[in-house]
Amino acid sequence: MHDPDGEEPAGRGASPLRPVPAPGVPPAGQQFAASQAAEAAVDAALVRRARDGDGEAFGQLVRRHLPAAHGAALVVLGDPADAEDACQDAFVAALRRIEDCRPEEKFRPWLLTIVRNRAIDLRRRSIVRRADSLDEPAAGGGDAPATQVATRAGGPLHDAERADARAHLQAALATLTPVRRDVVLLHDLEGWSHREIGEHLGLAEGTVRAHLFWARRDLRRRLSAEWRRETDDA
Repeated sequence: MHDPDGEEPAGRGASPLRPVPAPGVPPAGQQFAASQAAEAAVDAALVRRARDGDGEAFGQLVRRHLPAAHGAALVVLGDPADAEDACQDAFVAALRRIEDCRPEEKFRPWLLTIVRNRAIDLRRRSIVRRADSLDEPAAGGGDAPATQVATRAGGPLHDAERADARAHLQAALATLTPVRRDVVLLHDLEGWSHREIGEHLGLAEGTVRAHLFWARRDLRRRLSAEWRRETDDA
């Protein structure tokens, strides 16, 4: 399988033949590019109106990009309610910083960067709150042994163990390229199809499949190495 980031497995065969489009019909890739350009032009016009104080224009931007923004936040947080909170914060920040969106045609990636950053901040605060719960006294006056309270289902120690495993996964995900990270999270965590991911990220389905293959391979290698180190240190 061809590696979209430049890495290729040994022994790759010849490229398959591709269908020739009918006369007068632009290839699918050109049609998609034209559609994306048209959408970006609409965004640019709305951004300029929003800068001039047109609240309805910004409302249209919100409606156009809310599904993608919620999906991006959900990938990071895994909880729909938390994702909604992150999106709300992100859109408020985007409106406040609308002058920074340049070129205006890049509103969508500019917005999604804000959404991801807000979601990451929210996740970090959540982890800190769970860590603080380790120091809370036991319910009912604190007479129960700490180990009993900590190890019951859903207790702080259980949450800490889950947070530790999540930290390993997040560290491994951070080593991937941004596009591979998005592809593997959208496919394996959110259950998006290759076609849906391609439309969301502006990639061909074959490219999405290749990114998914290499992302999974890299994650397996890095997580396996981490688990081996922990076993050796135990």
